[in-house]
Amino acid sequence: MIEFQRLLLAEFAAHRDALDATEGQLAAELRLVLDMWEQAFAVGGKILLFGNGGSAADAQHIAAELVVRYRANRAALPAIALTTDTSVLTAAGNDYGYESVFARQVEALGRPGDVAVGISTSGRSPNVLRGLAAARAAGLRTVGFCGHDGGAMHEHCDALLCVPAEATARIQEMHILLGHVLCAAVDAHLRSEAG
Repeated sequence: MIEFQRLLLAEFAAHRDALDATEGQLAAELRLVLDMWEQAFAVGGKILLFGNGGSAADAQHIAAELVVRYRANRAALPAIALTTDTSVLTAAGNDYGYESVFARQVEALGRPGDVAVGISTSGRSPNVLRGLAAARAAGLRTVGFCGHDGGAMHEHCDALLCVPAEATARIQEMHILLGHVLCAAVDAHLRSEAG
């Protein structure tokens, strides 16, 4: 029991450290991402989100918050997680290689006015980087969620939410928090426009 208590305290302390570091560094970049999302919605654009593993789950989670609702009832917002269609993912992986599974979907679904959101804790996932490159080539705005030093995402993103942490779990915890902050801000913006 004592060992578990130590583990619990250590995990909460590490989470608090990551939260404090993230809060102190990303406010301006979050505002930029929010502006991109709001501009996309204003012109009938959509948000395309993608990542691997836990980041795939985050892409799906954020897309669901936008399409369905975050806190309050509002009009549905167009967002698609490119991590959910197993037929497309396996066909693209088989025919073009796993590095192309998101780029191929961005080529098919992305249009100028849309925003592509690539999520990679390391900032180095080849398929996420290719998806972001394809988005740029198609005239989309690009956003990255990453950690560590951001890896190669810097060169592919108009805005980068780089969590200043090394542990994958802490980075993922901050990514979903940042996603929720953006969803809450979008909701607040829509409420103020309606009022």
